[in-house]
Amino acid sequence: MQTILLQAGQDGGLMPQLLMFGAIILVFYFFMIRPQQKKAKDQKKFREELTKGMFVVTIGGLHGKLVAVEDDTVVVEVDKGVRLTFDKSAISTEATAKLNQQPNS
Repeated sequence: MQTILLQAGQDGGLMPQLLMFGAIILVFYFFMIRPQQKKAKDQKKFREELTKGMFVVTIGGLHGKLVAVEDDTVVVEVDKGVRLTFDKSAISTEATAKLNQQPNS
């Protein structure tokens, strides 16, 4: 019985194993790595396009209006006279997009 099992593994050779390994790498690339790279690229583009006067939402959920945009930071006015300084990476891309798609009430 043991001889039969050992012989069964040798018939296929190395090629099917390499093809399977290559297929797994392709699946990881197209379903995990590529979408993450695209999302990071979109977030970077969004942060570069931040302009004064935009309404934004931070990753902590704070809503406000941009009153100043600098290299790495933004100043958000959350109420009249209340201004907070945030790092650009603290601005939520998804929440800000949802906020700007809603009709102003």
